[in-house]
Amino acid sequence: MTKPLGLKQKFINHCRKKSLWILPFNSGGCNGCAIELLTCVSPRSDVERFGMLVKGSPRHADVLVVDGPVTVKMKDRLLRVYQQMPEPKAVVALGSCTASNGIFDGCYNVAGPLDKIIPVDVWIPGCPPRPEAIIQGITKAMQKIEGLER
Repeated sequence: MTKPLGLKQKFINHCRKKSLWILPFNSGGCNGCAIELLTCVSPRSDVERFGMLVKGSPRHADVLVVDGPVTVKMKDRLLRVYQQMPEPKAVVALGSCTASNGIFDGCYNVAGPLDKIIPVDVWIPGCPPRPEAIIQGITKAMQKIEGLER
């Protein structure tokens, strides 16, 4: 059960609503989802019209977009990046490998699906998912941060 938002936090969330910054994190996959995520930044999809920007620092990001299965080597790094992000934050699981390890299921170096490591707010299925699905999933994360889906 979540506690109700205070007036100050509602104001902050309202101001951040149109300036969502995303941080892509490839946790060790085939890079198919990463390529589709970068397609969203291209002029054809243009996520900047929604106020979304790709950032390189977790301290400035609102949404962590994770793709690929979480490998043993990347697990600690992923946890550190997640802890460095300011509140309110959202995690988007991009692709089938993030949800169920996909074709990497049963490999010796896979730590497990993403939801076993950090809490996930939005799932985007596909191998790889289409840019339209990625944009829809990130806007769902935007609604979560805004406080509409509590």
